[in-house]
Amino acid sequence: MNKVIMMGNLARDPETRYSQSADPIAVTRYSLAVRRRFKREGEPDTDFFNCVAFGKQAEFAEKYLKKGMKICIAGSLRTSSWDDKQTGQKRWSTDIVVEEQDFAESKASFESRSGSINSGSRNEMPPSSIDDGFTAITQTIDDEDLPF
Repeated sequence: MNKVIMMGNLARDPETRYSQSADPIAVTRYSLAVRRRFKREGEPDTDFFNCVAFGKQAEFAEKYLKKGMKICIAGSLRTSSWDDKQTGQKRWSTDIVVEEQDFAESKASFESRSGSINSGSRNEMPPSSIDDGFTAITQTIDDEDLPF
């Protein structure tokens, strides 16, 4: 089984490119900074993981994720190797292929922590008019109306 689940902060803004196939597919890369649970003296207290998302996940990351945001991802590890043309040495890379990604904090929390309120930017949260499976609550609900 190859399954990775992590929560951390984006170390940089996602970068998106499109494949050069007949039907181009979005490929988005970003780094996730994850704090270590225990810190030993002289060792870093944060690890940085390279993540790559494809298709709809890639488009979502490009549109809504921003450096500093806390997110949770689930995916699998993938190791790649290639020959470096400049040095002639074999190089290795390990990436997390993102299958799921979710916000791990509210937009207000992120904005208050980062000190940047960007209305109208490409990274704003999706408006409630988009059919994302959620329905906005427009009325107040009394405790008496709840079935539990």
